[in-house]
Amino acid sequence: MSDSRIFFPSQPILPVDNSSLGQRKSYIKNSAATGASFADILERASDGKVTFSNHALQRMESRNLNFSERDLQKLDDTVTKMAQKGARESLIYMNDMALVVSVANRTVITAMDGSSAKENIFTNIDSAAIL
Repeated sequence: MSDSRIFFPSQPILPVDNSSLGQRKSYIKNSAATGASFADILERASDGKVTFSNHALQRMESRNLNFSERDLQKLDDTVTKMAQKGARESLIYMNDMALVVSVANRTVITAMDGSSAKENIFTNIDSAAIL
């Protein structure tokens, strides 16, 4: 027969450092006192800006795609609206660019120019926006 006992090394197990936990509790407590909804708290906890994956950044650089501040704001607003409607993975077509966006993570997964988009089939998306 084999021995089924589990042995731990002789190093003591130390408690987890919860120093940042107090800051989180006070933030949530202050937000709750003002009557903010969960969505508002979540929006303030994250900066709410759309981010770009490394893959998307590489594609944008290789295809010479650029966004103005106004374009980024329009993209942020569109992703917010799509999230409110329950979208998860979306195709956003704007300024002759096609973007595949993870709405839940607020992350652009890949980007392509209009001529490249015409040659592709987009799968695993549940919504689309044309701006």
